[in-house]
Parts: sequence; structure tokens; C-alpha cells
Amino acid sequence: MKAHTKETQATLTPEKALVLLKEGNLRFQNNSKANRDLLAQVNDTSSGQYPFATILSCIDSRVSAELVFDQGVGDIFSIRIAGNFVNEDILGSMEFACKLAGTKVLVVLGHSSCGAIKGACDDAKLGNLTALISKIKPAVKAVITPEEPHLRNSSNIDFVNSVAKKNISMTIDNIRNQSSVLRDMEVEGSIKIVGAMYDINTGLITFC
Repeated sequence: MKAHTKETQATLTPEKALVLLKEGNLRFQNNSKANRDLLAQVNDTSSGQYPFATILSCIDSRVSAELVFDQGVGDIFSIRIAGNFVNEDILGSMEFACKLAGTKVLVVLGHSSCGAIKGACDDAKLGNLTALISKIKPAVKAVITPEEPHLRNSSNIDFVNSVAKKNISMTIDNIRNQSSVLRDMEVEGSIKIVGAMYDINTGLITFC
């Protein structure tokens, strides 16, 4: 499988780009990854890159976007930060990836049993991590149930995963509200902005 070119990127619609990601995750689950010569792709992309997708994911070592979507060199822009939220710098990176570099789909990828989400649920405090976790706390507050305080912490994995899903949807809202560039591209149909959840137990990615 060769790296994408300007021509192949141009033929992709947002819908087709999403299909490519779903097919890649299915290959990953079945341990039947595509046949790629990665060094050849390095050579193919040495004079330019034409990715078809931009993925915002967590730094979790188990959730490498390139691996779980079975993609090669030059296929995706991968943005990683604990808790997969956005700030000005990440939004600028997304705008570059979509508006200037031509990616067709923007995915906010959360995952089950997320450590950053657990930290937000537990109101953890540790150096600069305290400020990072504060960006996720709105998702904790937005999940109404359970109401009992003793169930609203990292020991309740169902609560943790509900917060992770809420964090995905709130991050997508923030992208639309804080980036007129990306919002306008979505409205005109140039890109899709979607959420997805990775199950660390099965490798399955479920799109929201």
C-alpha cells in the first residue's frame, strides 16, 4: 500500500475518509494489518504529505492512532494530549491540517479507562497536571448520574467511561465554537468532525 498523493487525497470525500478509518480499525481488531512498505512510504512522502485524516487522541500508550486505525506514514495528522481536549495551539494545528493540508475528517478519539479522566473524576493535583485536569472537569460536572459522591470517582469505571464520552462531545462543541475555520469547513461539507471511543479491552473503536 502506497502513501497518499495529492491526487488520491483529492478524490476522497469526508465520508470515504471515515470509511477508511473504520476499515483500518477492523483490520487492527482482526490482526490483519495492510501490507505496507513503511520505508517506501518514507521515500514517497519526502517531498510532501497528503494525509486524509486528523486525529486528536490521548497520550495513552495503548491508543496510538496510527496503530489502532492501521494507517501508514503520511496518512494521518496525529495530535495527542492527555484527555484529548483542545486549546488554542491544538485548534491552530487542526486548522492547518484541514484547511491548508487537506485532511477530510477530524476525529476526537477518547478511550475507556482513561487516566486523565480518572484524575479529573478524583480532582487530582500534581504540578502542571493540575491545570491540565481542570480542562476536563467540565465533563465530570456534566455527567449527572450517579449523584452519590462515593460513586463519582475513578473507582466507578462506568462513571469514568461516561465522563470520557461526555468529554468527547464537549471537545467537539469547543472545536465548533472556538474555530470558525473548522466550523465553516464542516458546514460547507469539506470536512466531517466526529467523535469516537476506543475500548482498551477489545481494540474496537465506536464512532459517536
